[in-house]
Amino acid sequence: MNEITRLFDFPYYQLEKYNLKDALVTKYDGQWIKTSTQKYVDEANKLSRALLRMGVEKNQKIAIISSNNRTEWHICDTGILQTGAQTVPIYPTISAEDYEYILNHSESTYCFISDEEIFQKLKAIKHNVPSLKEIYSYVDIEGCKNWNEVLALGVDTSNQDDVTARKETIKSDDLATIIYTSGTTGRPKGVMLTHENIVSNVLMSAVRVPFEPGQFRAMSFLPICHIFERMLTYLYQYYGVSIYFAESIEKISDNLKEVHPNVMTVVPRLLEKVYDKIYAKGTELTGIKKKLFFWAIDLGMQYKPYEENGWWYEKQLGIARKLIFSKWQEALGGELKLLVTGSAALQPRLTKVFTAAGIPVMEGYGLTETSPVISVNDMRNRGFKIGTVGKVLDGVEVKIAEDGEILCKGPNVMIGYYKDEEKTNEALNGGYFHTGDIGEIDAEGFLKITDRKKEMFKTSGGKYIAPQLLENTFKQSRFIEQIMVIGEGQKMPAAFIQPNFEFVKEWANLKKINIGSTNEEIVANKDVIARIQEEIDSANEKFGNWEKVKRFELTADVWSIDAGQLTPTLKLKRKVIKEMYSDLYDKIYNN
Repeated sequence: MNEITRLFDFPYYQLEKYNLKDALVTKYDGQWIKTSTQKYVDEANKLSRALLRMGVEKNQKIAIISSNNRTEWHICDTGILQTGAQTVPIYPTISAEDYEYILNHSESTYCFISDEEIFQKLKAIKHNVPSLKEIYSYVDIEGCKNWNEVLALGVDTSNQDDVTARKETIKSDDLATIIYTSGTTGRPKGVMLTHENIVSNVLMSAVRVPFEPGQFRAMSFLPICHIFERMLTYLYQYYGVSIYFAESIEKISDNLKEVHPNVMTVVPRLLEKVYDKIYAKGTELTGIKKKLFFWAIDLGMQYKPYEENGWWYEKQLGIARKLIFSKWQEALGGELKLLVTGSAALQPRLTKVFTAAGIPVMEGYGLTETSPVISVNDMRNRGFKIGTVGKVLDGVEVKIAEDGEILCKGPNVMIGYYKDEEKTNEALNGGYFHTGDIGEIDAEGFLKITDRKKEMFKTSGGKYIAPQLLENTFKQSRFIEQIMVIGEGQKMPAAFIQPNFEFVKEWANLKKINIGSTNEEIVANKDVIARIQEEIDSANEKFGNWEKVKRFELTADVWSIDAGQLTPTLKLKRKVIKEMYSDLYDKIYNN
């Protein structure tokens, strides 16, 4: 292979260069089943041959909806793209109404799915989607066709030349996929990404990741329908990294111990939960063990890269890694060399403590519209700075607008929003993609994100409030699971808070305080409210008087994707949350 210009070139490149026995690995009925690179390519060709026999033309849209990452998804992705059709990956957890909207808007003709729950949602709306000819499932579901029927249609290789001919007509600037962003407001927008958009992003990101080609194992569990995980899986294929798919978020700790991955992508929320779990275990220790545990944590919180803390700190860190942090490594499979994080801001204390523990965290930044990476940290060549999202990729241009908005230009920037010229022109105004994020580039070239432009608001006193900045500080408290800062047009900022119920119960047991057993009782408890007030007061010290959160209300609900407070990428649905807790809003501002 000369060069990679289209997404389906990646598996062929891997076949030529590494030919892995375990290119894609999924657990079925308690067994890890390995698919070699050769089989991956063969199955994808089988699917392409079948789709051509089914009359699939160039530029048709085919949807894929999977509740978990799995081998079949990648075979479908490559098999569909080779025919010149485009994939429409859909978040599994969105509502049936959103399924209906996306399938109609994209005019998808076929849909590949992973399970019964998705099938039932689709069944309820299929009659409203005239373009949808058939649904195929990866597993046996009564009343649903199985994808093996499609593969069987491709066993006969007599039309392989037609597949090759079709592939030759596909150019790098052709549309590859439409990814519907889970908007925090309104209908999802269909982001149009070409082969070149994503391929260029993979190749520009490749120089920033310290992989050992053909040697690494990755654990994949972030939703593959999101461009972050998807781009990384192409990068893994490029580097000959074996991809093991986690069964679910609940089983991830078991899977880590079975697979011993070297690399994994995470979102900040997951890292927070891992840290909280480790911390909680530390509080249960006694005597010298407890002292050592908290000594190691304190040491970790002071971490600076490139031995900036001096030889004595490094000496102590070596001891802490041996005695304490090695156990953190074991809990994450024992061989983790790298965590890659994106999607939301990561608290600097977590970057420090995990990197100190010998598990470097590479924080990056990007959006679906930029395929996604704009910048990323790299431990090598002094390319790592805590509290930033790294240096901008070579080949991508970033400038900061007068109002602080980050503007981006490069081969990774989308061609537009599907069937939405107005929003496309708005986003790509002046030849740059307007990210909607506020940021700055420091003297050393590191990019720092400070807030979302749309989420910043003014109080009635005319002062600007950057809610994300406040929220990330408050969430460092172990008492606070979720927080949303409010107060647009009001005299002061306030907040809705979902307590960390698990931790609050542990605290109450320790203090021998009766706070009740239900969430409703806990959020109404005077001791709990007073203790959270202490946390707010402490965090408020870091902010100017106009920014301080003056009042808050606790919610008994656990905020989640299913309950509607969070998007599938775990961002706050601010408008929804404000409506959901309008009574609490009134209590804060009208009482």
